[in-house]
Amino acid sequence: MTNLVSIILAAGEGTRMKSTLPKVLHQICGQPMLLYVLKAVLSAGCRKNYLVVGHKGKSVIEALRNFLPLKKKGIEFVKQNKLLGSGHAVLQVKKNLKGYRGNVLVVYGDLPLLTAGTVNRLVQAHYKQDNSLTILGATLEDPSGYGRIIEKGNGKEIRIVEERDATPDERRINTVNAGVYCFRAEDLFKAIDKIRPDNRKKEYYLTDTVKILRDMGKKVRMVTTKDSSEVEGVNNRKQLVSVQKYVNMKNLERLLLAGVTIVDPSSTFVDSTVKIGRDTVIYPGSTILGKTKIGENCKLGPHAFIENCQIEKGVEVRASFIYGAKIAERAKVGPFSHIRPGTFVGEGVRVGNFCEVKKSRIGKGTKVSHLSYIGDAFLGKGVNIGAGTITCNFDGVRKNITRIGDNTFVGSDAKFIAPVKIGKGAVIGAGSTITEDVPPGKLAIARARQVIKDRKKKKKIKR
Repeated sequence: MTNLVSIILAAGEGTRMKSTLPKVLHQICGQPMLLYVLKAVLSAGCRKNYLVVGHKGKSVIEALRNFLPLKKKGIEFVKQNKLLGSGHAVLQVKKNLKGYRGNVLVVYGDLPLLTAGTVNRLVQAHYKQDNSLTILGATLEDPSGYGRIIEKGNGKEIRIVEERDATPDERRINTVNAGVYCFRAEDLFKAIDKIRPDNRKKEYYLTDTVKILRDMGKKVRMVTTKDSSEVEGVNNRKQLVSVQKYVNMKNLERLLLAGVTIVDPSSTFVDSTVKIGRDTVIYPGSTILGKTKIGENCKLGPHAFIENCQIEKGVEVRASFIYGAKIAERAKVGPFSHIRPGTFVGEGVRVGNFCEVKKSRIGKGTKVSHLSYIGDAFLGKGVNIGAGTITCNFDGVRKNITRIGDNTFVGSDAKFIAPVKIGKGAVIGAGSTITEDVPPGKLAIARARQVIKDRKKKKKIKR
């Protein structure tokens, strides 16, 4: 909408979160809660968006930069140096909107469940009714913690009372202020200039503009949400968990409708940023996080943990941890494997029980058997890694590389003292400790010769 801008209030510390992290940066299914609010506002068509930051403002800005191209989205940051309330926060944007004659959407930054549809309903009602101010309200069974909206004269007289300032009778009202407003810009700043900190916290409440505008003869009305869950704010860790459960279930519903099988949604967690192809099956106890992208026809779990990975079609991951890795088609990982960042697991590779792979490249069809550690290594195609094999990559100063050529056979309990290079088609004897390069097609055995000796007769000890 060409004549609509937004102000998002994200300056507060959020003391009830008991955290060093600004409240709006606490994550919900892989994204800061502020980002959910911002996306709803952008979807509503605001051409310019002002984010008011205060407590650890630089951290808020940097966090958003990791998710959005801020300049392309018309996002500008405004600093609130002294945290003197919501009215004072909006006042910081006054100079940015000098001469602006449109409408201003004001939203609190801790409403991650707010949807673009509800924002649009509010704005459309504002335009249609030609209001000076339109408030988003909601009806809750338990209104505790929210400011109450008090109506008289069939909605023609509205006022908002913060809970801390409400009387016992007013606290029994279950129509609450959602923290979303649409103002006529020129009326907004006239009203804000008249706000006084006449309350228990000595702050400038944005909600005081309701009475001020009404006293000025301006038209103030309310729109009520169709889904009261949208106004569920986050003020403490308990509320954070509640909101995250809701968002996670929405993520799972989206995947189910897209053709993904989730055996037990109640024990499955998937971030909002994850993409999963159809006919993939997710078994109970699995967690998929970050910018993970998973192809079709995969089998994940039970108890798979996957974060920031690219997994191609037909992959199986059983009871394993995978971070920052790429897994090619039809590979099998686990159970109880650990794939660390920077690893590429090639097509048809098998990484077996209790294996760890770190910053390595494993070629097509290679098998890494159980109880092995592969670190800083390049394994070719069709390699067999026997059980208990270790690449000794760290010499106490630097990480060194092990290179193993195509179709090499490595016996169980072999150790490669990196840096070392094994040629194509070589055979490494079980139990060998390889300290030098092995030419292609050669057999390398590096272990002490077995010696058999007679046992000495034990002398009887007299008591």
